[in-house]
Amino acid sequence: MDRRHFVVVGASQAGCWISKTLRQEGFKGKITMIGEESYYPYERPPLSKDVLLGKTDIESTYFFKPESYKDDDIEVLLNTRVQKISCSDKNILLQDGRLLSWDRLALATGSRVRRLEVEGSGLDGIHYLRSLNDTRVIKESAKPDSTVVIVGGGWIGLECAATLKTLGCNPIVIESSDRLCARAVAPDISAWMNDFHTKNGIDIRLNTSVKSFKGDGSVTRVCLSDNSQIDCSSVVIGIGVLPNVELAEEAGLLVDNGIVVDDLCATSDKDIFAAGDVANHPNNFLKQRVRLESWDNAMKQGISAGISMLGKGKSYSEIPWFWSQQFDANIQIIGIPDSWDEAVVRGTKTANEFTEFYLKDNQIVGAVAVNNNREIRVTKRLMQSGKKIESADLTDSSKNIQTLV
Repeated sequence: MDRRHFVVVGASQAGCWISKTLRQEGFKGKITMIGEESYYPYERPPLSKDVLLGKTDIESTYFFKPESYKDDDIEVLLNTRVQKISCSDKNILLQDGRLLSWDRLALATGSRVRRLEVEGSGLDGIHYLRSLNDTRVIKESAKPDSTVVIVGGGWIGLECAATLKTLGCNPIVIESSDRLCARAVAPDISAWMNDFHTKNGIDIRLNTSVKSFKGDGSVTRVCLSDNSQIDCSSVVIGIGVLPNVELAEEAGLLVDNGIVVDDLCATSDKDIFAAGDVANHPNNFLKQRVRLESWDNAMKQGISAGISMLGKGKSYSEIPWFWSQQFDANIQIIGIPDSWDEAVVRGTKTANEFTEFYLKDNQIVGAVAVNNNREIRVTKRLMQSGKKIESADLTDSSKNIQTLV
């Protein structure tokens, strides 16, 4: 009988995959997964899309049915906060005073929203979107013909703007940078996104920031850096996230833009592992350390961490992949290129069906595909192979891209 106790802090996407993987890989000891929310692990991408639209109920966002955890003998503690981790004593202190011992520990604490601290930021009607409860509140405030100010022209901001427009609201996007999604895409893709959203009725204001919010109890006006003002009924802020590293830091683990892990997802303590948004890992493909905030990474790194906790781990190094749905545009990004020799387009941008490839030394180092998910899958294979590619072969739409593999 295996008397070991493996504890997973974070009932998140990474957390549930760690827990399930432990059982699937034959672990017979005790597993406890701890989460602060009242929900079982659920997908976050639908929060700004189908859940906000009302097309999807809460249960359909769960990765696994609640009863499956009982079937796998995984104890799930919801509405539970971990107060402290002791590495020397190998125990964790819960906020309610309980003390749990562990033999191996996994941290899947994820991230939290970055808050905007300006005058009036505490008014009612100012929302952030990170949880199911956040989505519920935003949906309740989304009245037809109401003006909603979206602060932040990144993925969350643009997804919310598209969804709220579909619900009949009038979204106005405020972005402090000179282009949309500046941290994630090249300037010409930002320009395409700007044009795409504008044509779909979204008011976008670049090079503009929020000076203050006004209102008597609830927000009714947003004052901007260009001295203009917007009367509104609500605000949604999406200006990025921060990794939840405090527990790890206080426990003495190495932290640097996330919890530092090796290629087996192990932290500076050999019995503690980390995965998901909170983990800073070495990526062999990118040749650098990276902390990824993505659905794909949370799942795959969670699985990798679970296997590593059992001493059977293999080096984790995936090509980063991200996706977004905005109106009828499915946008997928592979790789995080910081430089390239040339960018070439396959397809037609004006038809909103194209792939833009970034090449360096005739190798694909990244790509953005709009309504072209098949091509992004082939692109990943080409990137993994390291094959030399001529740009003319990529731009020739008469040639099946799969023949290049």
